Amino acid sequence: MSRVFSGIQPTGNLHLGNYLGAIRNWVTMQDAYEAIFCVVDLHAITVPQDPAVLRRGIREMTAALLASGLDPARCILFQQSQVRVHAELAWVLSCSARMGWLGRMTQFKEKSGKDREGASVGLFTYPVLQAADILAYKATHVPVGDDQKQHLELARDIAQKFNTDYGVDLFPLPEPVIQGPATRIMSLRDGSAKMSKSDPSDAARINMTDDADAIAQKIKRARTDDDALPSEPAGLAGRPEAANLVAIMAALENVSVADVLTRHGGQGFGQFKPALADVMVAVLAPITARFTELCKDTAYLDTVLAGGAVRARAIAEPVLAQVHRAIGFTS
Repeated sequence: MSRVFSGIQPTGNLHLGNYLGAIRNWVTMQDAYEAIFCVVDLHAITVPQDPAVLRRGIREMTAALLASGLDPARCILFQQSQVRVHAELAWVLSCSARMGWLGRMTQFKEKSGKDREGASVGLFTYPVLQAADILAYKATHVPVGDDQKQHLELARDIAQKFNTDYGVDLFPLPEPVIQGPATRIMSLRDGSAKMSKSDPSDAARINMTDDADAIAQKIKRARTDDDALPSEPAGLAGRPEAANLVAIMAALENVSVADVLTRHGGQGFGQFKPALADVMVAVLAPITARFTELCKDTAYLDTVLAGGAVRARAIAEPVLAQVHRAIGFTS
């Protein structure tokens, strides 16, 4: 069976974009792949973190992933910093990676903004750690959104260079997996911007902890245009907010955009938005309830992460031993 790896930072609660764009696909991957998923706390500290908030965030993200459907019996779920192979392999791979490769990473430019001189070294080199996350398990597939494609290409480049430099066939070149109709959910306030937990407006996103009333109000106030919904997808061209809401409905119902428009074409948003809110509440309410329960059971969450780390180390440590032999640390 092919092996899939992915990770998520423990910074803030999951929102609808995380769930539809990534987490729900992870749930289906549990049975299609040997699945390894990670709460990437090492990545989180590339920017300043309050230690107490970070500790809470690790558990809350674990709870959110479990509530969304990840099953520790069907996948490996662990905390990145509990498997030291990630950090050591990142150093080794940083000696194969090239400054020019990292300098072209657009996410560093976006996250550092105008203060690149003040950005941490970790923020600049974290794509190498991301490569180590993947290659430590010899993952063959990585679920990615549009904003992560460049980093996966870098991981492939680093793997290829290591293999070439040391004359080995140690690391496979991981392939991207892009699944589902909603790989990129947009802001409810701006159809040209991705839904994000960093958006200053809470009205721009649906949090996985939002109750039914909050969801209904956010959908009611979501930005739209004055035209009715078209009867076919071509009619959504040039209408980013309308296209986003229709795509969300399609993803929640596991149908195509065309199917949604067959049923709702010709309706105004005064009709469509309440229907969308009802579907959203039906999907998210059980997840929210389970999340609330799990957050109260910190001992269980810690047990899940510790057990996952044991299983992850059993895979990653032999890979690191192979790396040590390849580069001459051991014979």
